[in-house]
Amino acid sequence: MTDPAPRLGREVIAMRVAREFRDGEVVNLGIGIPTLCSDFVPHGVQLMYHSESGLLNCGPLADDGDGDVDLINAGGQFLSPIPGMAFFDSAEAFAMIRGGHVDVTALGALQVSEMGDLANWFLPSRGVGNVGGAMDLAVGAKRVIVAMEHNGRDGTPKIVPECSFPLTGRGCVGLIVTDIAVIEVLPEGGGLRLIEHAPGWDAASIQSQTEAEFSVSQDLTEITLV
Repeated sequence: MTDPAPRLGREVIAMRVAREFRDGEVVNLGIGIPTLCSDFVPHGVQLMYHSESGLLNCGPLADDGDGDVDLINAGGQFLSPIPGMAFFDSAEAFAMIRGGHVDVTALGALQVSEMGDLANWFLPSRGVGNVGGAMDLAVGAKRVIVAMEHNGRDGTPKIVPECSFPLTGRGCVGLIVTDIAVIEVLPEGGGLRLIEHAPGWDAASIQSQTEAEFSVSQDLTEITLV
């Protein structure tokens, strides 16, 4: 099916995810689109960024040419320093995740199921994968947000009834933000509910790009960034 309207860019997905962050939260940003979120945090919201490499409390991505090779995020991008930054062993960083001290994590995904199962570490068609910190974050963070394109490069839906790729975590995802929709995962096996759509898209056109079935919120609105 032909797209009824342009899809949102990666930066716009990151902008929408950043709206979910609350002042004072400890936030971990995964590789890919999630790393862009730090550039779009709403004015007045102060976050403490956490990295499994052993870092707590840093600024957004550094400007080009201002990077420090000893100050990078999970994706190898340079971060900007701020007063009060803390550095420690990666074992302590993982202990913070496992101890429930990360309020929210934004992660990329290869597949998300209608029950909130997450698959994001292994791509069977390429036979490669990287566990990283995602498995710990999926079960240890208080809230898991997925930021991704709605479909794969070949058009295959990423939101599916059941994940066929190896799982990162079961029932861990609470919100999915894509280039055409914002979909929440309802608690206690309630399935998926569409709550926002990209400009020019409606529930039917989004369903045509989604393998899993979803309900539609009575308050369905267009994605807004303010």
